[in-house]
Amino acid sequence: MSDETNVQNVAVTDIRMPFLSMVVFMVKWAIAAIPALIILTVIGMFTFGILGALTRDRMMQSVQAPDAGSSPDSLPIPASR
Repeated sequence: MSDETNVQNVAVTDIRMPFLSMVVFMVKWAIAAIPALIILTVIGMFTFGILGALTRDRMMQSVQAPDAGSSPDSLPIPASR
């Protein structure tokens, strides 16, 4: 292909941009980040909700409830360290 022979490598060493234009750009960038953060938060809540629902049953099965007839006084006391 003849397109590959005309390739030139470019290295950007400096960007000349007026200060006010840079401030406006950064303010727009910060405002655009707000909806992105909200979307990522919703995705994270959904993901952790699904994972929590899947692991909740396993955790509940591993916890054994004391007998119905036992009182708190008859439960064993763990040894102190």
